[in-house]
Amino acid sequence: MEFIDYYKILEIDKSASEADIKKAYRKLARKYHPDLNPNDATAKQKFQKINEANEVLSDTDKRKKYDQYGKDWQQSEQFEQAQKQQRQGGSRQGFQGGGDFGGGEDFSDFFESMFGGGGASSFGRGGGRSTKYKGQDLNAELHLDLKEVFTSQKQTLTVNGKNIRLTIPAGIENGQTIKIKGHGAPGVNGGPNGDLLITFSITNNSKFKREGDNLFSTYELDLYTAVLGGEAMVDTFDGKVKLKINPETQNGTKVKLKGKGFPVYKQEGQFGDLYITYHIKIPHNLSEKEKELFSELSKLKKDGN
Repeated sequence: MEFIDYYKILEIDKSASEADIKKAYRKLARKYHPDLNPNDATAKQKFQKINEANEVLSDTDKRKKYDQYGKDWQQSEQFEQAQKQQRQGGSRQGFQGGGDFGGGEDFSDFFESMFGGGGASSFGRGGGRSTKYKGQDLNAELHLDLKEVFTSQKQTLTVNGKNIRLTIPAGIENGQTIKIKGHGAPGVNGGPNGDLLITFSITNNSKFKREGDNLFSTYELDLYTAVLGGEAMVDTFDGKVKLKINPETQNGTKVKLKGKGFPVYKQEGQFGDLYITYHIKIPHNLSEKEKELFSELSKLKKDGN
């Protein structure tokens, strides 16, 4: 496995603090974000590497393993387990307890002799049975807009140089994680590959507020329609609908449009509801005639009381 210098990718040094890592990640993520670099394959690949570096260095445990084991950090748990079994089952020539390596052998060489090397025996002498280990799971973050997840769509992701075609069901939520089986790091000694875990970061640039499968919005209703009743064309997430407005509709009145909300995740053809709150718009820049008529209405109201 080729060594990837995550510190170099984020343009920081090894003494960087958590705050330094976060600051560097945000700066570079904004610079190379695919939305700001459309049709730029180099920027897209750079953005993915930046996310990968941040995933490791922003996690205290992962960063510690990366600093200690370098390119083999993802197999560190298997190595430590094997190291423990070696100590329990007898000393290996050139291997000292406590993680030291005799004869100038570095971790990568020792790891290769323990786990890799064309199916060589892992434990014991004389061709003992190898132990298979599942590869490390990989984590990725996919940024989408709310409008993009209103319908199912296909995306192609590049992970470790491999293109993965992914169908994203409509209705997926911000922060939701899905697992792509077998697309993580390679297994050890013929063990299964790890999995790819994709977390969705969904931004909402619409006028609608989303809560689960339901949507919420407001509509400015003119005073005359609110008082006398009538019709209004209101926006839904995928178009406009005509609503009947009852006479004497009060400010803050809420109506429900059944089935006009967001798609229900993995439930084909099912949608949540849309809730619209009416805000009564008070007219301004009244003409003298309008002011006169409102005055008459006010007198009539007082006289009626």
